[in-house]
Amino acid sequence: MPEPPTKQRDPLRPLLAVGTCALLYWVVLNLVVPVGRFLGGEMVAITVPPLVAAAVASALAMAIFESRGFGDLGIALRDGTGWNFGMGCVLGLAAAALVILPAVGVGLAHYETVKNADIGWRAMLFMPVWLFCGAAGEEIAFRGFVQQYMMRGYGAWAGIFGVGALFGIAHVYNPGATWLGLVNTAVFGIIFGASLLRTHDIWLATGMHFGWNVLLPFLGVELSGLTIRVTEYRLVWKAGNIWSGGEYGPEASVLTSAVLILLALAVWKVRVRKGWAYLLDGEEPLDSAQSPQ
Repeated sequence: MPEPPTKQRDPLRPLLAVGTCALLYWVVLNLVVPVGRFLGGEMVAITVPPLVAAAVASALAMAIFESRGFGDLGIALRDGTGWNFGMGCVLGLAAAALVILPAVGVGLAHYETVKNADIGWRAMLFMPVWLFCGAAGEEIAFRGFVQQYMMRGYGAWAGIFGVGALFGIAHVYNPGATWLGLVNTAVFGIIFGASLLRTHDIWLATGMHFGWNVLLPFLGVELSGLTIRVTEYRLVWKAGNIWSGGEYGPEASVLTSAVLILLALAVWKVRVRKGWAYLLDGEEPLDSAQSPQ
């Protein structure tokens, strides 16, 4: 007997879905940012509202286009969540350390005390919390509904590279942004996207993002053009901007470009726990036991 015809997907549906999610994100973000700024100042305004907006927009888009819940985007806590997030933190911290510490060791940079630095215990205690919110918000915004719907509609690597490029472009208005900084940021997005392909959850990517973001301020350098002071020391470079990244920070340096190669290899080889995401896997199997891969 002839096989039944295969149902063809609408090629425009992924773009419609992603565009709707982006519009919802923009609306919610503009509503929540003033509240965050009023309650907690500028640092809260640039970290917490994006997390709220990403969660609300992704949940609504998932409900509208798939009649599914927010946790089905590989966000729900499962047996392997802690492992993947912890492994991601290790990779992110190691990558940041490899960019900065060898440069200090060979004399390309040195530390100086910041005069009249207004640093208190609250900054050291709460800054990691705000930075986690910022990292989680960006991962949900890019690697949640948006990338997963693109991967399902146009293929895994088309979604990964396409959303990775958007991740780089999204930083174009950051202070001190350069072409190398945007390219490196896009490569970060591609690596984070590849980690989603490996784990089928967002937690490895979120851990890497958070580990990178949280260590750079403690090492006294800029983070994507933002100066976040948590200690009374800052890194002063003796080398040019191609090594230091200039105002954008080390993400715009060739040192980061080199470390990104190592990070990509590590993401592909590190042991992870397989998660589950509806847009990538379909219905969750009854036997959802996880093991390192």
